[in-house]
Amino acid sequence: MINEQILVNVTPQETRVAIVQHGAVQELHIERTSTRGIVGNVYLGKVVRVLPGMQSAFVDIGLERAAFLHVADLWEHRTYNHHQSKQNGNPPPAIEKMVFEGQTIIVQVSKDPLGTKGARLTTQISLAGRMLVHLPQDPHIGVSQRIENEGEREELRAKLTRLLPENTGGFIIRTHAEEATDEELTADVNYLRTRWREMLELTRTKPAPSLIYEDLTMAQRVVRDLVSADTQAILIDSKETLKNLLTFAETYAQETKDRLQLHQGERPLFELYNIEDELQKALGRRVELKSGGYVIIDQTEALTTIDVNTGGFIGARNFEETVFKTNLEAAHAIARQLRLRNLGGIIVIDFIDMSTEEHKKAVLAELQKALDRDRARTSVTDFSALGLVEMTRKRTRESLAHLLCEPCPSCQGKGQVKTAQTVAYEIMREIVRESRQFNPKEFRILASPAVIDLFLEEEAQHLGMLEEFVGKPITLQVDNLFVQEHYDIILT
Repeated sequence: MINEQILVNVTPQETRVAIVQHGAVQELHIERTSTRGIVGNVYLGKVVRVLPGMQSAFVDIGLERAAFLHVADLWEHRTYNHHQSKQNGNPPPAIEKMVFEGQTIIVQVSKDPLGTKGARLTTQISLAGRMLVHLPQDPHIGVSQRIENEGEREELRAKLTRLLPENTGGFIIRTHAEEATDEELTADVNYLRTRWREMLELTRTKPAPSLIYEDLTMAQRVVRDLVSADTQAILIDSKETLKNLLTFAETYAQETKDRLQLHQGERPLFELYNIEDELQKALGRRVELKSGGYVIIDQTEALTTIDVNTGGFIGARNFEETVFKTNLEAAHAIARQLRLRNLGGIIVIDFIDMSTEEHKKAVLAELQKALDRDRARTSVTDFSALGLVEMTRKRTRESLAHLLCEPCPSCQGKGQVKTAQTVAYEIMREIVRESRQFNPKEFRILASPAVIDLFLEEEAQHLGMLEEFVGKPITLQVDNLFVQEHYDIILT
């Protein structure tokens, strides 16, 4: 039995969620208030203008700017295109035939407002659950394209059809549903249908424009998606959030209600469970192993590379045994780091070379076992001819580093800067170039303290030779605001 706790830290500016198993952080989720958009929100809007020439309409949904609705985003238009046009060859009706000024209309935001542009809308409502996406206006049952096996697709479709009551609208089966039980699917169907009924009720009682459905907050998604049978407790450090979650759980996830608890200790929740330290470590390249070995993780645009090293570990009887034990420990550490840092896409792991096939199989089996606990879909290949393990992990959201960090302004994201000596030589070459183009009275070098110190000491002789060569005085000036790579040459 896995002893799991979910910690929810709430501040006005952000919500942070940590999943802890046996005292070790496994996952971190962060949602910032400032970057939380309105995509997925459903509004009862009012059509303020219809533009036949553009085949579009502007809809007031209560925001600063009217939102934009194109004819192609009307579900009636899509339905007609799909069914009617195939039968009789007639084009679908124009937008002015389907909507009119002053009309009250249910719309969902498909694109956030950007700059001077208002939000983009659709009337094809879709409500996402954990396993399913509900399309209340559409009777169709679809399956995610990522489930490629045709037999599996048909099996899932038949399974859901069997569980659905009459006239419940359409559903799209998500990849999460591959391993789902009948009970889990039924719970998801009931949750989504309840949501839709509530929205319809609000359209009858609220004036237009009004918000009738807001996409779930991070804390609510925890209750809906992250709680499992292993979860012992959900600790929350905000009374207001706890109150909201208890109300949410009462309606949509009653089995989680008893596990919701308020953290009342003097020490902050994340500090008490050492989450802050783990967060800092998760942003670094190096991951220490208990044995003395270590793992280096590098994220690039195309893929993530992971390198395993023995470091100071010499505890086993012979070198082969040392390598084997380090690789076994690294397999667990890597699986945890992938979840913690939320690394997705292609991942290449360079385990320490092993000479025996049994050891290779054991390390792969250990890695696969550790990855089985991952919510994201993973696929692992065998050792390649070069001794590398290639794997993929489904991208579910931005990685921790992309969310919390930005490229270094000093090195432009390269991870390294030019040495002071390299910069000094660049400056001297630049002065030679400029002396041929211009005829100043003197050259003044503005640079960082490290570069200026170099000119005054080790490179003083070369600077003197350069001064003699260009036939003009060269003066030095420190600029503390300059980083090592930056400099300026002033012609006076």
